[in-house]
Amino acid sequence: MNSSIHTTVRETSRTGVGEAAARVARIVAFAVFAAISAQFAVTLPYTPVPITIQTLFVVLAGVVLGPRDGFYAMVTYLAAGAMGAPVFAGLSFGPAVLAGPTGGYLMAFPAAALLAGAISSIRGARILAVAAGAASGSLLILVMGTLYLSLITGLSLAATIPLAFTPFVAGDLVKTAVAMVIAGRAR
Repeated sequence: MNSSIHTTVRETSRTGVGEAAARVARIVAFAVFAAISAQFAVTLPYTPVPITIQTLFVVLAGVVLGPRDGFYAMVTYLAAGAMGAPVFAGLSFGPAVLAGPTGGYLMAFPAAALLAGAISSIRGARILAVAAGAASGSLLILVMGTLYLSLITGLSLAATIPLAFTPFVAGDLVKTAVAMVIAGRAR
């Protein structure tokens, strides 16, 4: 083997490792963004679910990183919290949080990032694809959170919607608009 082939193999190997490390860093960064944004919570007196800006970073993970890596970022976030890192709202952690009133929202995060990333990756009207992706991811989180809260509380769906869905719609529309602006600059 001549030296130029050895050099090419070594450079390719280093580049591949560097790209992989950068990809992992981006995934971990979005898991950290989700953890930090969960701490900015507003508690409403009539619902056990706080308002956070966290879902913005869930959908942005999919939009910015792509569906697969956005999914991985949210799985990383959930795994960290389940294993004891205080990453959930109010610095809470553990499997009990995932089984509690906000569990349906949290467990929807990986699928929401995947959905937001998949829809926003559609070719064509770029800004509309980002808006549709972010809105769809947010809607998935709200629906799963509402259904799960209804299930664990025994409340009817009609009684759960004003507690688990309606209070968050306006904020999610704002987060969709913010996601459009950030994604437009990040890509």
